[in-house]
Amino acid sequence: MRDTLGLEGIAGVLVVLVGIGILTLRDPVVAGALMVVLAGLALIAKGLVDTAMRSFGLK
Repeated sequence: MRDTLGLEGIAGVLVVLVGIGILTLRDPVVAGALMVVLAGLALIAKGLVDTAMRSFGLK
């Protein structure tokens, strides 16, 4: 995982998870909605990266 994300990426994932954990303690419904939004953003980013990789002929 460290090879693909790097140390900054792993730290970013940990910060997001800690933030969602804190929000879950305060308001679980809002935390659930935020997790759905983050999952959607991740899917959009994956689609953009896949398109860029195909345009360079790497995939």
